[in-house]
Amino acid sequence: MNTTLSAFGNDVWWIVLVKTLLVFVILVLLTLFNIWWERRVVARMQHRIGPNVHGPFGLLQSLADGVKLALKEDIVVKAADKVVYVAAPILATIPAFLAWAVIPFGPEVKIPFTDTVTPLQLTDLPVAVLYILAVTSIGVYGIVLAGWSSGSTYALLGGLRSSAQMISYEVAMGLSLVSVFMYAGSMSTSEIVSAQTDLWYFVPLFPSFVIYVIAMVGETNRAPFDLPEAEGELVGGFHTEYSSLKFALFFLAEYVNMVTVSALATTMFLGGWRAPFGLGQLNDGYLNEGYWPVLWFLGKTLFFIFIFIWLRGTLPRMRYDQFMSFGWKILIPVSLAWIVAVAVIRKLRSEDLLDRDLLVWVAVAAGALLLVSFLIPEKKQPEPVPPGDTDTEPTAGGYPVPPMPEGPTTNQRPMRAHGAATKGARR
Repeated sequence: MNTTLSAFGNDVWWIVLVKTLLVFVILVLLTLFNIWWERRVVARMQHRIGPNVHGPFGLLQSLADGVKLALKEDIVVKAADKVVYVAAPILATIPAFLAWAVIPFGPEVKIPFTDTVTPLQLTDLPVAVLYILAVTSIGVYGIVLAGWSSGSTYALLGGLRSSAQMISYEVAMGLSLVSVFMYAGSMSTSEIVSAQTDLWYFVPLFPSFVIYVIAMVGETNRAPFDLPEAEGELVGGFHTEYSSLKFALFFLAEYVNMVTVSALATTMFLGGWRAPFGLGQLNDGYLNEGYWPVLWFLGKTLFFIFIFIWLRGTLPRMRYDQFMSFGWKILIPVSLAWIVAVAVIRKLRSEDLLDRDLLVWVAVAAGALLLVSFLIPEKKQPEPVPPGDTDTEPTAGGYPVPPMPEGPTTNQRPMRAHGAATKGARR
């Protein structure tokens, strides 16, 4: 069953209210679950136990941490701009929830105990994906204002780093989605899901899929790209001076953004709420009807959340210059080149000059080459010699320094020389 734009805008007010409440509850519960899941997975990777006390398997540990955080003392530093200081975490959190207004959870369903039929999606727009990109980009203002309003140099540096990082990788993320628009012929999330009935887009658009997955990790400030929160460099990043509920809002915004970009990847590349290959055709598509698609959608979204956790438990943090160079010098040029290639492919297919199977193999080969290019080590350039420093002899303050003696007793020879000089002076 396919959902089109004509199915939206006809719901009565109480259905809209119920949908909004369900989206909010699902995101909060997913945040609590993802925190617990991340701890369990990383603990398994590091041969630890993980949370196992509060509730079965420690499932209530995240809730206990949230209650503890809410009851902590709320401290406001003296140098802070109090209005902006309080508004910043709110500004970072609200856009993360607003993006879910156009995310499709499933097809049209009949509400139990009523005759009302409604799509499992709050609303849709002809430019729904652009709406998501625009709303999520507002969250960076909350991070920048949090660093500035704290009155701390370290927090300000963390906010500036985060703004540069998020803006840079949002460019790569947006460019990776252009090929999806060209392939589907629409920017509506429901119509993009409908266009993937026969083939999910991660297959023909595999390079875009790889670029998006990398960009979504960088855009959400997650390891190995969590540079704004590098404890060893910035004491904690833009939220250094925050505590209690205001800090909890930043924590909530980060995890909701993780779910948002994962849900967008599911919608754009993995067929959205559609059942996996082979299951969707069983019993005349029974598993793509009713409330079954919600299960497929959540399963695919949790797959991307697992990628976030996996990367955090395995990869070290990158240097900031390496991270920015990777975004501007590799991801963005590759995205632009791939957009041109997709345009050419679409033109050839419209004139029946290119077979679909050949297109799939070309896309897979291009994605494989892209992955291999990431593994090639960067060629180190020789360090430039300072002008006027042509003498290979070691110098100290412009004066020649004799070379250190070699051999296993290098640390003893200077002592002998010093002792001989002392004896001569005594004589």
